Amino acid sequence: MKNLLSASDLTREAAIDILDIAEEMAGVNHRDIKKLPTLRGKTVVNLFFEDSTRTRISFELAEKRLSADVINFTAKGSSVSKGESLKDTAQTLEAMGADAVVIRHSASGAAYKLAHSGWINGSIINAGDGTHEHPTQALLDAFTMRKRIHGEDSVGKGLDGVSVCIVGDILHSRVARSNLILLNTLGAKVHFVAPPTLLPADPSRWNAKLHYSLDAAIDSEDLDVVMMLRIQTERMNASYFPSEREYSRIWGFNSQRLARLKSSAIVMHPGPMNRGLEIDAISADSPQSTVLEQVTNGVSVRMAVLYALLSGERNTNAN
Repeated sequence: MKNLLSASDLTREAAIDILDIAEEMAGVNHRDIKKLPTLRGKTVVNLFFEDSTRTRISFELAEKRLSADVINFTAKGSSVSKGESLKDTAQTLEAMGADAVVIRHSASGAAYKLAHSGWINGSIINAGDGTHEHPTQALLDAFTMRKRIHGEDSVGKGLDGVSVCIVGDILHSRVARSNLILLNTLGAKVHFVAPPTLLPADPSRWNAKLHYSLDAAIDSEDLDVVMMLRIQTERMNASYFPSEREYSRIWGFNSQRLARLKSSAIVMHPGPMNRGLEIDAISADSPQSTVLEQVTNGVSVRMAVLYALLSGERNTNAN
């Protein structure tokens, strides 16, 4: 496997292999010296055209823990602000000898374009492209679910039969798209809950059960996971729901809804959270919440992805 552009790039075997590698990397992250020589001599560029906290820092930490040479690039303060194109930026990185590029871009398909244009020969990892996909987020979410559900016996296992409810701004969410693909690959049952205005134009094409009420989904389904999504106002050019108060009342996750879940169910959020809108503080900070675990696991999973793409020592059987 050279690139990771979409969750659909991964077969079930490839995804489980990456999750198993992440288990090993998690052990490294608990050592006193959190360092491996795996990518010594490799140069990885973090090419971020959109703002990011968790993803950018997580990738940078993963790269450094694998001993790679890391270059951080942001659109602000670079020649992009002077009008430089993605092509010219990529060719500049190629001339500098980058072995891999982690790209986040506001345009859907930017990672695919970079990987297949011939502008750069290194590996490309999609860290989020517009409203399209965010495959490493889906991997870390799957890793978190697997760890909570299977515990110490999680190695080699998928998510067969696990019921996952994804709630919120499905329409604009690259996290929802990547999670849907990967969760189906790993055998989970996926539910979408959202206002009709925040669902795609033809949701029947998606392999997920649709609900328009969070209460109805909680009452009718035996949910193992509830994943809340951020309302992406920066991608909205119209009013998709009457008010924030109404959205929170009907589709927000609160302590009353948390109490109606089974005790083993977990509550997830990819971050950043809008506390009081899509999730309240009690739910976000409860023992059933995995929000901080997801951040921790993100480093291990991204170490595993970099290892799989750049070390060449383990076959991940990707498509």
